Amino acid sequence: MIKPMPCIKSALKSAANSLAAYSESSVLDSEVLLCKVLETSRTYLRTWPDKPLTAHQLSNFEALIAKRQQGVPIAYLIGSREFWSRDFSVTSAVLIPRPDTECLIELSLQLIPPNKPVKIIDLGTGSGIIAITLAAERPQAQLSATDISLLALHVAQLNAQKHHTHIQFYQSDWFANVPEGKFDIIVSNPPYIAADDSHLQTGDLRFEPQQALVASDQGLRDIKIIAESARYYLEIGGYLLIEHGYNQEQQVQAIFNHSGYHKIQTYQDLSGQPRVTVGYNPISKDSTHDLKRNPNPA
Repeated sequence: MIKPMPCIKSALKSAANSLAAYSESSVLDSEVLLCKVLETSRTYLRTWPDKPLTAHQLSNFEALIAKRQQGVPIAYLIGSREFWSRDFSVTSAVLIPRPDTECLIELSLQLIPPNKPVKIIDLGTGSGIIAITLAAERPQAQLSATDISLLALHVAQLNAQKHHTHIQFYQSDWFANVPEGKFDIIVSNPPYIAADDSHLQTGDLRFEPQQALVASDQGLRDIKIIAESARYYLEIGGYLLIEHGYNQEQQVQAIFNHSGYHKIQTYQDLSGQPRVTVGYNPISKDSTHDLKRNPNPA
């Protein structure tokens, strides 16, 4: 007698039980992964709980559950992650978008006039979430983005096409291959984790590209390079915004100060942790686009 195939409800229950020891969100993980297999929504799973899976669907689902048990991030398994209410494609060649980076977006948007062709460059763009979000929110802005990884640039270019944004991409080690010119705003979420940081052995970080996470000099090497180099690429009155670790506020402010920036301030992310430091390329009078004192992205 042929054993009947499990229905959606029973397959989800079995998967959630098998993931319980590996994930704090085993039920959600199971639903998201089954949606990936069935190419449908979670609403469908609830509407048709008794619908049986095909052998092919069950095999694919079980394979994804097995990878999740190994710790592979959900974003890599389904190939996407939401950021700023937009869906971005991700692969193991790029970092997984995180809510922390919304702080960088919020601060940048305060500095970008809605109807002027402000020139902006995103250094180390990864999946492109920063450049693409800024381009989508400020259509008049002129966006450029760099990454040293061709695989990452490929992902970013696909996301730019997906969200109908025009961005000039460069394969570049920070400013190395960027054409001569000046930018009004320079933004970056560079590697800032120290090589001996224990967090690298936990959670999603185990599977993300190390070159996008780890920097020498206790995580500060790339921040120093960017801060020092950016002065030559910033317009007078321009801003540099860098995302960094929650415990690097004082060091990053010192780097900005040493590099000659003015009005240096660090802003908190959604969790209340110091996350983005901003520096101003000085002119004789204050800019008309100063940041609010304590922005808190919604």
